Amino acid sequence: MRLVQFCPKGNEGGIRIGVEQEQGHGVIDLKAFDSSMPSTMREFLELGKAGMDCAQRALASGQCVVSHTDIKLLSPVTRPDKVVCVGMNYRDHCLEQNAPIPTEPIIFNKFPSAITGPFDEISLPDNSQEVDWEVELAFVIGKKGKHIKEEDVFSHIAGFTVANDVSARDWQLSKNGNQWLLGKTFDTFCPLGPALVTTAALKDVHNLGIRCLVNGGVVQDSNTSQLIFKTEKLVAWVSQFATLYPGDVFLTGTPPGVGVFKKPPVFLKRGDVVECQIDGIGSIKNTVV
Repeated sequence: MRLVQFCPKGNEGGIRIGVEQEQGHGVIDLKAFDSSMPSTMREFLELGKAGMDCAQRALASGQCVVSHTDIKLLSPVTRPDKVVCVGMNYRDHCLEQNAPIPTEPIIFNKFPSAITGPFDEISLPDNSQEVDWEVELAFVIGKKGKHIKEEDVFSHIAGFTVANDVSARDWQLSKNGNQWLLGKTFDTFCPLGPALVTTAALKDVHNLGIRCLVNGGVVQDSNTSQLIFKTEKLVAWVSQFATLYPGDVFLTGTPPGVGVFKKPPVFLKRGDVVECQIDGIGSIKNTVV
């Protein structure tokens, strides 16, 4: 299934949960199908199997369909408890920097307020001149857990989506003691979408083409097979330290081709259009303002 958060055009506050039909025919409004369904993805995921079963019934019914032309797709998840990010997690990205392959996951985070929609604008902050792109595979936790074993991880995952880990390199690499957080967490620095694709709908999430285009030109082009620490390891590792909750978002790292390592470096400017694509999941497209 492909689960989405959306709002009717002209009603930005009217968040709804939907299931996309095949071939983009439309979106089934879950609350219209079953009035007991919540309005946000986080609340929906907290229902567990009952929510997913309702979504399956709604998809099979073909009822309560709204057209894509009448809605605005939002980030699949808003206001998660946490956004967990992984650094240096593609072998080819490490080679790009002449950096050693990590032996343990490198974890940092973004604030949930950085999240924006799959087709929303990315805002350049006044106090950064080095804003960069980073296409990433993201996944969303569907079931609460702590000390999760690797073999149990996929029972805790609701699905996968596309992310752009937008990064202010000056703040990440030279200002504020080289701490990563501030450079990663400006408002609009975490576009997500277009849908949350359930694990069952993906044949092998660790063998998907992943790309980023800037103004139509390919700048990143790799495969999730290059991930050093895969989904199972990341969830097991982080859940040693923190309880994971439904709606928590993980960004799994970026492949080579980011602007900061180009010669000379290239950074985003007003008017640029950044498109992040992952095969089998979809694409997000954001204009820089």
